[in-house]
Amino acid sequence: MLELLLSPKKAERRPWEMLFIGLFYASLSILLVQWIFSQDAVLAKYSGILVVTFCVMFTLPFMYYSIKYEEEKDIKYSGAFKMLGEHSRALYSFMWLFLGFIIAFSFWYIVLASTQSFKAQIETYCVINRPSNFNECVAQYGVKGGKVTGALTSAEKLFMIFANNIYVLLFTLVFSLIFGAGAIFVLAWNASVIAAAVGIFAKSSLANLPLGIARYIIHGIPEIAAYFIAALAGGIISMAIIKHDTRGEKFWNILQDSLNLIILAVIVLFLAALMEVFITPLLF
Repeated sequence: MLELLLSPKKAERRPWEMLFIGLFYASLSILLVQWIFSQDAVLAKYSGILVVTFCVMFTLPFMYYSIKYEEEKDIKYSGAFKMLGEHSRALYSFMWLFLGFIIAFSFWYIVLASTQSFKAQIETYCVINRPSNFNECVAQYGVKGGKVTGALTSAEKLFMIFANNIYVLLFTLVFSLIFGAGAIFVLAWNASVIAAAVGIFAKSSLANLPLGIARYIIHGIPEIAAYFIAALAGGIISMAIIKHDTRGEKFWNILQDSLNLIILAVIVLFLAALMEVFITPLLF
């Protein structure tokens, strides 16, 4: 039933509506996990992963049909700039969906006041943002365990962030090649990590939530856009192979279009890393 809420064509006409779909899917995931698994002695420890899993389950149908729709455009149209313009419509709808995830996850992180539901996300936040005192970071936010790594200079942090983001990009690309819309898991996971960071920055106060979201959206939007572009590229190739569109000139047009998307994703990802290291700290 939920997969019938919105079609790709409708989403591309009014991409801002995906914000509300993202809010609904993420909130429903949180509430289901809290209701079903919060009292389970074993599964409660993995609430952070379960939340992402439910969110992925809700979103997969939309992602699948969106990628299928984009692959059909590659068969119908030609020209690099023409195709980038066509794919940008899907990208807008994906970004609104992702923003809905971030807002909903951030809201429930603060409202529930429970680190158990975001345990894995908090540990990831501490690894990225406070590597020199990881143990103190996870203890401060209610999570035990971890290891300590050395402090980093700005150049080292830029390299670390960009290298890590490239790894995520490659993982997203491979995941989308193997499973088409499966890359949504990587993207939903990143949304939950950003939400935990927003909640921490907002000091668990709803009044500070807009500022917290702004803090991470500045570099987060281009970063996640790059992941969505890579997911779209891999998904288009996967869909073309599934539909046996592998013969003749049309398939080479699909490969060329996907390569252009991957190159664009790497460029956008590097710009996002520069913003995260040198621009965002100046503003917050």
